[in-house]
Amino acid sequence: MPERSRDILSQTHPYDSLPAEALDALAQDVDRRDMTAGEAIYTQGQRLDALYLIIRGRVDVTDGSGEILSILGPGNSFGERGLMRDGRAVTSAHAAEEGQLLTIPDRTFRALVAEHPRVARFFDRTRPARAKRQDLTTMSLDDMMTRDPLSVPPDTGIATAARKMRDNRVSSLMVTEGDAVIGIVTTRDLTNKALAEGLPHDAPVREVMTADPMSLPPSALVSDVLHAMVERRITHMPVVEGGRLVGMLTQTDLTRFQATSSAALIQDIAEAETLEDLTASVGRIPQLLMQLVGAHNAHQVVTRLITDVGDATTRRLLAMAEAKLGPPPVPYLWLACGSQGRQEQTGVSDQDNCLIIDDTMRPEDDDYFKALATFVSDGLDACGYFYCPGDMMATADRWRQPLRVWRGYFDKWIATPNPEAQMLASVMFDLRPIGGDAALFDDLQAETLKKAAANSIFVAHMVSNSLKHTPPLGLFRGFATVRSGENKNTLDLKLNGVVPVVDLGRIYALQGRLTEANTRARLVAAIERGTVSASGGRDLLDAYDMIADIRLQHQAAQIRRGEKPDNFMPPTDLSDFERSHLRDAFVVVKTMQSAAGQGRGYLS
Repeated sequence: MPERSRDILSQTHPYDSLPAEALDALAQDVDRRDMTAGEAIYTQGQRLDALYLIIRGRVDVTDGSGEILSILGPGNSFGERGLMRDGRAVTSAHAAEEGQLLTIPDRTFRALVAEHPRVARFFDRTRPARAKRQDLTTMSLDDMMTRDPLSVPPDTGIATAARKMRDNRVSSLMVTEGDAVIGIVTTRDLTNKALAEGLPHDAPVREVMTADPMSLPPSALVSDVLHAMVERRITHMPVVEGGRLVGMLTQTDLTRFQATSSAALIQDIAEAETLEDLTASVGRIPQLLMQLVGAHNAHQVVTRLITDVGDATTRRLLAMAEAKLGPPPVPYLWLACGSQGRQEQTGVSDQDNCLIIDDTMRPEDDDYFKALATFVSDGLDACGYFYCPGDMMATADRWRQPLRVWRGYFDKWIATPNPEAQMLASVMFDLRPIGGDAALFDDLQAETLKKAAANSIFVAHMVSNSLKHTPPLGLFRGFATVRSGENKNTLDLKLNGVVPVVDLGRIYALQGRLTEANTRARLVAAIERGTVSASGGRDLLDAYDMIADIRLQHQAAQIRRGEKPDNFMPPTDLSDFERSHLRDAFVVVKTMQSAAGQGRGYLS
C-alpha cells in the first residue's frame, strides 16, 4: 500500500518536488479513503484534520449557499486553506461520484510546508512570495530597456544613418547582419569619425561603427550597465538574447528613469504654467507605473503614488481655473469618487468628481462654479483622465450643489434604497476631498455613515447590490472569460477582479462606520474592529493583494510592449502556477460574497 501511495505522490505536483527520503516518509503517513457519490467530505466551518488528494472520482467544492466553486478530479488537492488558517474549512466538499482519496494528516501537512519551500509556495496560493523591493541599480534590464531598437545593415550610408537617427530622435543605431549584431554607430561616431575626418556622405556605416560592442542579456541588472559605462566609458548598451537584438539601454534612459518618480512628476505638475505643460507631465504616468511595478512595489503603493499624481493634477487645474476666473464667491470643496477617491488609480482611469459648495452661495454664483468645473474636467480629459461615461462629474448640475442639497441627497438615498439610490450611494461612499475647504465634508461624512449604518433595510439593499459583480470562476478549475466583443476570451481584472472586493470593502465600511475610503485600508480596519472575522478578512486581504498585483503586472507588461494599458488579460498570459493561485483567490472572494449575502462575517 505505501508503495502504491508513493507512486501516486511522485506523479502529482507539488509532491513530485520532494526528495526521495521525504517522499518515502510521506507515503508512510498517508491513508486511503473511499468515497461514495453524494457523500459530504467536509462542510463549511468544520474543523479539518487532513488534506485530501483525489486518486479517483470527482469532488465538487461549494460555497455557503451551495453554489459550485470548483469541480475537482484526480490529481487535485483540496482542504489546504482550512489547514493553513485556523483549522476550519472555508468551503464545503462533496463527492459527486464514487471514488478514492488520499488523506494527509494535518501534522504531516504542516511539516511539509515548514520543511519544503516548493510545497509551501504551492499551497500558500494567495500569499505569493514577493521579491525584495528593488531600486534603480538592482532592477533588470528587461524592466527598463527600449525594445526593438532601430538597426541598419553595415553598407548603409552614413548620411542615411544620420537622417534615420534624426527622424526617430535617437542617438544610436545598431548595425546588424540578419539577427546578428556586428556593431553600433552613435551620434558621437558620426561627429568624430565621419564629419571630422571628411568622409563622403555615402561611406558605409561599417567604417565608423564600433564593432562587436559589449552587450548584456535582459536578465542582467542595471548595476551591470552602470559599472560597464563607467569602466569602459560607453553610453549605450545593446541588450541581446539568444544572439538576437531585443533592446537598448542608454545613459539618457537612466537619467530619464531617475527623473520619472512620483515626487518629480508632482513637482513638475505643481510648477506647470500651461495645460500643455501639465499634459506632458501627466503623460509620464505609464512609465512611472511600469517602473514601480518593475521594482516590485506592492499594489497599494503603486496605486497610491499614481493617485497622488492625479490629485496634484486636479489641484493644479483648480489653481489655474481660479487664476482665470478670479477668487470663488463662496467656499467650495472639490471631491473625487471612484478609483481616485479610493486612491486606487492605475494606468487607465476615468474621472469621477463633484463639488460641494457652501450654503451661503447665491443662485448666480453657480455660473462661476460651472465654469470652474468645466475648466477642470476638460483639463483632466486632456491629461488622459477621460470623461466619466456616466456623467458623474462636477460639470453636471446634479453633482455641483450646496451642502444642504448634498445632505438631502444622502437622506433620500438611505430612506428609499431603490436601484439608482444604491448605485449612487455606492459611488458617493468613496468620496475624498481633493481641493478647497475640507471642512465642508467632515460633518456630512460622519452624519451619513451614522444614518446609513442604522438603517438595516438600506444596508441589506447595499449588500445585495454589492454582489452583482462576481469573480470569473468557471467549472473544472477554469475561468469564465469575456464571451464576446473585442475583449473576447479575456479576464476582466477590473469588473470581475478588483470590483467585487471593492464592493465588499465598502459594505464593511458601512457596517462598521469606517471612514477609510481605500479598499485595502477598509479591509484592514474591518479586521481590526471585528466587522469581519479575522480568518475571513485575512483570506480576503490576501486574495485582493494577488488580484490587484496581477492587474498591475498586466498593465506594466502592456506598457513595456508599447501598448495602451487596459484591464483585459488573456488567461494564457499566466503560467499554470499563477492560474491556480489566481483562481483560488477568486474562490476566496466568492466565498466572502456568499458569507456577506447570508449576513455572516465569514467564519466567526
